[in-house]
Amino acid sequence: MVTTSGRTDGDGANDREGGRTNGQWYPPEWPDRIRRLAHGELEPVPPRRASTVLLLRTDADGVPAVHMLRRRASMAFAGGAYAYPGGAVDPRDERNLPWAGPSPREWAARLGVEPAVAQAVVCAAVRETFEEAGVLLAGPDPATVVADTTGEDWEADRAALAGHELSFGDFLERRGLLLRSDLLGGWARWITPEFEPRRYDTWFFVAALPEGQRTAGVSTEADRAVWIRPAEAVAGYDRGELLMMPPTVSTLRALLPYGNVPGVLAAARERDLTPVLAQARLVGEEIVLSWPGHEEFTKHLASRPQDPPHTPATSTSGADA
Repeated sequence: MVTTSGRTDGDGANDREGGRTNGQWYPPEWPDRIRRLAHGELEPVPPRRASTVLLLRTDADGVPAVHMLRRRASMAFAGGAYAYPGGAVDPRDERNLPWAGPSPREWAARLGVEPAVAQAVVCAAVRETFEEAGVLLAGPDPATVVADTTGEDWEADRAALAGHELSFGDFLERRGLLLRSDLLGGWARWITPEFEPRRYDTWFFVAALPEGQRTAGVSTEADRAVWIRPAEAVAGYDRGELLMMPPTVSTLRALLPYGNVPGVLAAARERDLTPVLAQARLVGEEIVLSWPGHEEFTKHLASRPQDPPHTPATSTSGADA
């Protein structure tokens, strides 16, 4: 079952390796950048901290569905790819703000960072989910959640947050709300490869759609929004119909064993958050690109510049990191 603002067919990619077609996002400039990095001609860009949220709800058949956005083809990073609501940490996310649930110090132990960083990462997850999906993981007290985030006033706040005109702390204080960190569960952590010009150290979280809330229209960075069962999203990727980055596919596949949303949230407590970082090495006449522990994404690329790899096509209909 797919609930979408548009069709989900024909906007993926064809990437044939080992006889299998899939929709793995693969920029054409990667081989050249990998060669330059291997020869010491490219200095890796420090990754920015970021957060993204696998927002879940139970569909009509009692099966979990996840909210995904298709990034506009015009976006500089992963244009045309399906992803989750999320984005980079804002420096203001480290400021004190109304908070309920596990403390930044407790989150620091879970995420493997300092408390200030943990607060910023969790805050970014909640903020970006509101900015990009209109869903707010906050409430007036530690036991309740906002039941309705629709209306012109909420949309004005979304726009102000997205435009960096309003900090998330000020937004919460003005509305008398507490960030509910207990509604998030850590799911994974991936770091953009060193050869990428835009790099992110991204924590993936899971969260249930709060009762009474619904997702809003797509943000300026996306041209399509879907609620889709993880199995259907993975199948669409495997068929080459849905374009995705390796972290997206991996986190989707990790949802497959769970038949309900509470099961996912419970499993988050035991998830390994060791960061995954792609490795590229020269082996004879080939560049071997791999993600440790995720063999399905391994690629063998020609090491000579005149032999560029096949590049998946991306949809430009309607035309995000």
